[in-house]
Amino acid sequence: MSVSSTMQALGTVAPDFALPAPPEGKIVSRKDYAGSPLLVGFICNHCPYVIHIGKKLGELTRDWADRGLAVVLINANNVETHPQDAPEKMPAFAQDKGITVPYLFDETQDVAKAYHAACTPDFFLHDKDHRLVYRGQFDASRPGNSEPVTGADLAAAVEALLAGKPVPQEQKPSAGCNIKWKRGNEPGFYTLG
Repeated sequence: MSVSSTMQALGTVAPDFALPAPPEGKIVSRKDYAGSPLLVGFICNHCPYVIHIGKKLGELTRDWADRGLAVVLINANNVETHPQDAPEKMPAFAQDKGITVPYLFDETQDVAKAYHAACTPDFFLHDKDHRLVYRGQFDASRPGNSEPVTGADLAAAVEALLAGKPVPQEQKPSAGCNIKWKRGNEPGFYTLG
């Protein structure tokens, strides 16, 4: 069953985070990127929607990071029910997909809740003041449909932001697997689509 983004209000200030990057556990925080535009993406290792876009996501995020966009990807899944998303398995997944930006683990799920992340993948693009300018889908491709994996929707927003132009206001929700919340930890905004 597919779940959609919550489509948080544009202009919302990015919630703080300070999360470890497996395997060494270096803490990466939002404050590390003060003054830089910031993309926060929620992904995981096992989700077919993430696997479907993974290599293109790795390619685009490498390019964007080289051009001055701060990018972090976050796995917030419950590893007790989904051990394939365990932090020790995250570096191999990132390497396989060519992901070189920080891939962080949100064990408490507090960061995912603060961002109102609902699915994997789910993307939140912020300007240099860390105000939300884009939230939603990577592109129209989904496992099983005939759309090519291009990253077009997110890329259009990133390219506009990096060029100092207005980000397109027509934004479509992401769709994917629900974040695997710990029992009793489901946020109030969470609904199955």
